[in-house]
Amino acid sequence: MSTVYTAKDIEEIIARGGDPVAESHQGILTPSARDALRDYSNRKPSSAPTAASGVTTAPGALTPPTKALNSKSPKAELEAFFNSPYCHALKEQLCDIGRRLWGRAYVDGNGGNIAIKVGEDIALCTPTLVSKGFMKPADMCLVDFEGNQLAGVKRRTSEILMHLEIMKRQPKAVATCHCHPPYSTGFAVAGLVPPTCMIPEYEVFASVAVAPYRTPGTPEMGKLVADLVDKHNTILMANHGVVSWSHNNVEDAYFKMEILEAYCRTILVTAQLGVPPKTMSPGQLQDLLKIKQSLGIPDPRHGLKECELCDNDEWRPGVTCATSAQETVSTASDPDTEAAVQAITNQILAQLGK
Repeated sequence: MSTVYTAKDIEEIIARGGDPVAESHQGILTPSARDALRDYSNRKPSSAPTAASGVTTAPGALTPPTKALNSKSPKAELEAFFNSPYCHALKEQLCDIGRRLWGRAYVDGNGGNIAIKVGEDIALCTPTLVSKGFMKPADMCLVDFEGNQLAGVKRRTSEILMHLEIMKRQPKAVATCHCHPPYSTGFAVAGLVPPTCMIPEYEVFASVAVAPYRTPGTPEMGKLVADLVDKHNTILMANHGVVSWSHNNVEDAYFKMEILEAYCRTILVTAQLGVPPKTMSPGQLQDLLKIKQSLGIPDPRHGLKECELCDNDEWRPGVTCATSAQETVSTASDPDTEAAVQAITNQILAQLGK
């Protein structure tokens, strides 16, 4: 049976010079114990990013392992990493993001999944058939980039192949997040990319595209999403949901969901007000794209001319750089059609004349 830790237990561990995070990570923590651990972590110096994955740990988090791991590392080393205080801190991050997704109704049932790259070709991920709002660190799984489970009691998420395809195709991706936020998923079902040039946060932090539908969890689904991650960090999955990736950390991948969902909701409210939306100018958007590029966030519009930027053809008339040549519409009649029409007309007149 797991040990239950209270705030008093945490304080006693600290008083005798022990590491309360390491000693309590396999036990059950009371809310007061969690607060005590958080206070303890905040008093510790911040750590550096992990060389293996580029994941930047939060202030006060434990130091990542100095030796980079991969799927060929000895099983004992992988198990030691999986049970280390550092990996436990990452598992806590996955649980925290899961609770946020569930709390905002971005996931339903056991839906949604999250992953963090923790080595050259290995990732930590959420389990299958567990609500994102009620996950525990002990539920997490370690997998290689082919989807084989390397550690963990519960089975890994059935959609991990999509996350892994993103990480394989996009070397900058250190964390991924998939969920079903209602407004964003509505755009995915309609097959529409949200219109642009309306809200700065969306333009700076998200770069959205639509991937065609395939059965969730299949390699085909993962490959279709991965085809888009070179220039997009947030993918609407047709008739399914949304997946995002971050070059910073798992919380940043989650933030993209908040930004996209709030934007899609705002767009739909705007569309019901009965007036044309007021959009920013191409020059104003260009300024935002410069900020976006400086942050290392991809966007297919980087390098375009201003007059090409605010093109929302699927949503409203777009902006083009030059007047298109006028199309010449032929007014010549089809002889066969003319003859058929004349024959029908003659029959009708003959009937009327009887």
